Amino acid sequence: MAEEIKKDTKGPLGKLKEKVEDSEEQLAILSTFVRLGILIWSGGILTLAYIKLPPALGIPEQKLDPTFIASVFTGVLATFGVQTAKKNGANGASGGGISKADLEKLIAAAAQTAPAQTIRVEQAPIQFSTKDGEPPVKPTTKG
Repeated sequence: MAEEIKKDTKGPLGKLKEKVEDSEEQLAILSTFVRLGILIWSGGILTLAYIKLPPALGIPEQKLDPTFIASVFTGVLATFGVQTAKKNGANGASGGGISKADLEKLIAAAAQTAPAQTIRVEQAPIQFSTKDGEPPVKPTTKG
């Protein structure tokens, strides 16, 4: 009878190994549970940062900056495919992004208003010279 009890008392990892035989699938399930644990932890800490607990609980109020916890929370949400970007406007375009067509219009407008010269350096040493081979600035000496 004691042997039957020992066989039935397997931990969660033992049950996981028994149900799923492929080790990659076991790791995928385990990583999902770890991500869920981090999601629950960060969501709980983020919630506690914004609510005030009743004094009857005897837990002192914690002053913390929730930006790190919020970045962990949104990062874990992103691993599950959830995007937290806000939708603005009637067409549902995201507020923070810019489309490729808009970017091309901005580049064309900038080229018209403020032309610039691009210098590409491929290999050292760099030598600056004018068209006729003179240095760009002639040194003068006072004497």
